[in-house]
Amino acid sequence: MSVASRTDPVATRLAGWIAPVVEAAGYDLEELVVTPAGRRSVVRVVVDHDEGITLDDVAEVSRAVSAALDANDGDLGRAPYVLEVTSPGVDRPLTEPRHWRRNTGRLVKVTFRDGEPTTGRIRGTDEAGAVLDVEGTERRLEYAEVKKAKIQIEFKKEKS
Repeated sequence: MSVASRTDPVATRLAGWIAPVVEAAGYDLEELVVTPAGRRSVVRVVVDHDEGITLDDVAEVSRAVSAALDANDGDLGRAPYVLEVTSPGVDRPLTEPRHWRRNTGRLVKVTFRDGEPTTGRIRGTDEAGAVLDVEGTERRLEYAEVKKAKIQIEFKKEKS
């Protein structure tokens, strides 16, 4: 999980309340960002799940997180906040084994630590790495070798 500012004591405190609530609901807390916005704060919570996230899921997590924040609002100084609960965008980098697993079958552009780029389709994953189909050839990569990896957006041609 990524907390936007690890030195921000408010974000760190919120993560302590929010992470258990999100996990208890069966989701992964991918990111927590607290941003000042005038007299308010925007608390942005990004959640994900192996089967993806629906609007109903977002509503469920939003209610649970809101209740946790309200129960602990003394630490926010009773300052008003806007809660945003969302799913990760398609442009989110793949940084955890679960990100790779959730994108099996999708096209990914990988830049290795040695600078070599490659693009391939994720065919399988485990906790240490993934197997890509690169132009018909399987290539095993270890996550530790990866500097950057992003899913590529594909537009499918409509069938006539």
